[in-house]
Amino acid sequence: VMKELPALKLERAEFIVEISSDPNERSESGIDQVEFWVRTNPGTRAGPIMKIASGGELSRFLLALKVALADRGSAPTLVFDEIDTGVGGAVADAIGQRLARLAQKIQVLSVTHAPQVAARAHSHYLIAKSGTNKVATGVQTLERQARQEEIARMLAGATITDEARAAADRLLRENASV
Repeated sequence: VMKELPALKLERAEFIVEISSDPNERSESGIDQVEFWVRTNPGTRAGPIMKIASGGELSRFLLALKVALADRGSAPTLVFDEIDTGVGGAVADAIGQRLARLAQKIQVLSVTHAPQVAARAHSHYLIAKSGTNKVATGVQTLERQARQEEIARMLAGATITDEARAAADRLLRENASV
């Protein structure tokens, strides 16, 4: 896990596995209690990951953990639901890079709102809800032009500009080898 952190912009963080044992607390699960602790900055106190890490940090620690487990053959497919929540810019790009590298070994499915992550995908699907009385969810495969338009929308918001389209095109061209 520690080896994954620098690439995810957590180069000064520390991942710690805290194991405590109490022979008097035996159960079907054993006598050990295992917790994941983190230190996000040097000189700060380590503590349970759920209490110490921010939302964006938590996403990256969990990605590092899943990558470390996947490297040991734990799962042929990993699903990430908004693993990039709470991050932006360079951190979203770092997450996209790591997911793309991981996808060279196993199947990776990722729900994302980050254009930096979406642009690194091999395939891009648009998932949209429609309907008023009864909501239906549709899935549409996006080919190059539609994909560029969707990434431009992710960059620009409601009004897609020519600048956003150019930036989306650049993201896709830069990541064409992914």
